[in-house]
Amino acid sequence: MQHAYMYHGGFEANHELLKSGARSFKGTDGIDHILPEWPPEAKGVRVGYMEKPGKRFVAVRIMFNRADILLEHEVLIDPILHLGAGKRFSADATMVDDEPIRALLAEAIRKNPERRAELEAIRNQVSKG
Repeated sequence: MQHAYMYHGGFEANHELLKSGARSFKGTDGIDHILPEWPPEAKGVRVGYMEKPGKRFVAVRIMFNRADILLEHEVLIDPILHLGAGKRFSADATMVDDEPIRALLAEAIRKNPERRAELEAIRNQVSKG
């Protein structure tokens, strides 16, 4: 199963405004930018991430099937652990395999215990492949 990460804007300008079903973010230019469609091969978990100062990227939104979960406590993305060897973010969605997404979900569960049941249900689906 293929999973994907997609940029959702700068953290300071967008995190407090983020809502389930969001289709845009405010750019550094102050203009609302439409989020692109997810690639058709991204049939698994889709992760919205934002940028914090210092080129630090954090996961803020987890989507899978009909679930659209906003993380109250963002997850700092470790490129090696959460993207996989040789992967990095770009202007397009970043595609990843099961192992990095399972690692991200485990950290999201740890940091967001109030969303544990929903996040574990998604992780269990990823584990079943």
